[in-house]
Amino acid sequence: MKKIILAFAMFLAMGNAGVMAAPVNTLANNETAVGIGSKESYIEHKFTPKLTVGYQYADRDEYDHQNDLYAQYDLIGSNFKAVAGFRNHLPNDKSNGYGGVAVVSPSFLGSQLYASYVKGNDFGETQVGLNVDVVANVDLNINYHNFDPDSGHHENGVGVGATIKF
Repeated sequence: MKKIILAFAMFLAMGNAGVMAAPVNTLANNETAVGIGSKESYIEHKFTPKLTVGYQYADRDEYDHQNDLYAQYDLIGSNFKAVAGFRNHLPNDKSNGYGGVAVVSPSFLGSQLYASYVKGNDFGETQVGLNVDVVANVDLNINYHNFDPDSGHHENGVGVGATIKF
C-alpha cells in the first residue's frame, strides 16, 4: 500500500508534465498501474478479478486540466470492458458523469492494441493505441486521441507514455 501512495504522490507532482487519456491496461487481480504520458498522468488498481478503479489528471491545450475518477468492469475476459466515470473542468466549467466501452486485443509478441469510447452529456472521447512491453512491468504506450466537447473546440493528436505495473 505504501508503494501505491508513494507512486500516486509522485505522479500527481508530475501532473503538469507534458495526449490525453490513460491507456487501457490489462491488469492482474490486485495489480496497480501508474503512468505518465504526453499530457496526462494516472493511477489505477484492479481491486477484484473484474473491477479496476482509477484516477487521471489530463492537461488540455484549451481547457486547462481535467480530473477523471473512473471504473472499468471486465465483461468478457479482460478484453471487453464497460467504463464509467466522472470528469470535471469541461468547457464552460461543467462536470459530467460518463459511460463507454473499451476493447483490448489478446497479447501478441508483447504488445496489445486497444480502443475506447466514452460519452458524457457534454463530450465524447475516442482513443486507439498500442501498449508494448519494454521490460518486465514497464510498458510503452503510443496512442491517437480525440476529445470532442459539445461546446468549444475539439482536441486530437498522437501521444506517447510509459506505464509501470506492480
